[in-house]
Amino acid sequence: MKSLFLKEINAFFGSLLGYLVIALFLVAIGLIVWVFPESSVLEYGFADLEALFTYTPYIFTFLVPALSMRAIADERKTGTWELLRTSPLSLVQIILAKYFALLCLVLVALLPTLLYFYSIIQLGDPVGNLDQAGFFGSWIGLIMIGAVFAAVGLFASSLTSQQVVAFVLGVFLCFVLYFGFSALADMQLGTISYWAADLSLSFHYINLSRGVIDSADLFFLFGMIWLFLGGAVIVLRNK
Repeated sequence: MKSLFLKEINAFFGSLLGYLVIALFLVAIGLIVWVFPESSVLEYGFADLEALFTYTPYIFTFLVPALSMRAIADERKTGTWELLRTSPLSLVQIILAKYFALLCLVLVALLPTLLYFYSIIQLGDPVGNLDQAGFFGSWIGLIMIGAVFAAVGLFASSLTSQQVVAFVLGVFLCFVLYFGFSALADMQLGTISYWAADLSLSFHYINLSRGVIDSADLFFLFGMIWLFLGGAVIVLRNK
């Protein structure tokens, strides 16, 4: 599993595409947080990073499927999947190794945003005037959203041998899970809205962003991860 994990990391950073994807993410979120007047922290006038945590899931909807689209689809297209299956690794171990590599890439993309935390602390009046519990709760929430999206992207990649198709499926599933259920919950349909809100990733993410790490939210997010990873294993086993 360690060798497969390192292979995935090297394959990503061994091409210009890997650096380009992360660079585009950092540039986009940097413009949103610091430059665009509608969302700029400097224009807002308060020591708060709400723009970072509000818009990052939007970018993750496209970023994470772009990172995960080649994970299995490319292996099947190039014919190396059969070779990988003859290695002394079970199907579950192969999926987990690829998933942990994707999760590592998500963390690499998020780590530079900690500089925003330091910047806001220095800009506060007085220095350090920032809701640190809210920041780290939201940051953990972003990691969990990225982790769920990585599992969804891996599942989408297991359904096809075409990277573009895997990307489109991944974006669609991530959009439905984060935005679709919350939109359904806002329609005030009684019991349906209640269940839709409980199934929405944004609902649990907002709970974490309040600075209170609730075990119910974590159990739900971890359950979604195992659901889609298990789905990938079932799909590949049937194929």
